[in-house]
Amino acid sequence: MTAPPSIDHLKTTLPIHNPEAFLKAACEQFGTITLASSMGAEDQVLTHMIRTTNLPISIFVLDTGRLHQETYSVMSKTQNRYDFRYRVFFPKTDDVESMVSTHGPNLFYDTIELRKRCCYVRKVEPLGRALSGQTGWITGQRREQAVTRSDLGVVEWDDGHRLLKFNPLAAWTTEQVWDYIRTHSIPYNILHDKGFPSIGCAPCTRAIKPGDDLRSGRWWWEDPDKKECGLHIKTEEPR
Repeated sequence: MTAPPSIDHLKTTLPIHNPEAFLKAACEQFGTITLASSMGAEDQVLTHMIRTTNLPISIFVLDTGRLHQETYSVMSKTQNRYDFRYRVFFPKTDDVESMVSTHGPNLFYDTIELRKRCCYVRKVEPLGRALSGQTGWITGQRREQAVTRSDLGVVEWDDGHRLLKFNPLAAWTTEQVWDYIRTHSIPYNILHDKGFPSIGCAPCTRAIKPGDDLRSGRWWWEDPDKKECGLHIKTEEPR
């Protein structure tokens, strides 16, 4: 899309309070849309909704090269359960080789700038390729997950990629997510049972304590009011 549609109008015409109906309506209205999955609990819910209703929505994964083995395990189980294959996008080999040769394998711990550089190479740039040719993308983001997502809309305009962004579970609680997973026996990452509510790259994710912010285990050395990897904010390539 070259210009954003009226988001307010879409909020009144799309069934934003019913995720299953919302996905169907968005697919019918906008055609080529895709789900970004990290195999987290929310993405597993959306994958189940899409695959069990036979919606023509592709699902992609950004394989950063630093994921947990448990993530690959649930990826395999999910493909087998729903009889499909993810579109998988890797970072560019030359970019990773140059970055690691210059800054070392654990550069993300050294400075916030280098952490953002790593996220850009491994996630943000591949995301651009994954979204090429799409009219909209779907995420499992929820308002409850972090202070940076407290005003998250079900329908948004992604100005960086010039397309619509849909967050069907924006208003869902953690309890709703897990009730849905248990009711439908959906495969999920076993790290969730070990205190990992949010799961990203292995070096940058850890378990949290009861009562902690749901994303406090991500980049725990940074300011919680600002930390995001760059996938959900407009970002320029870090130097």
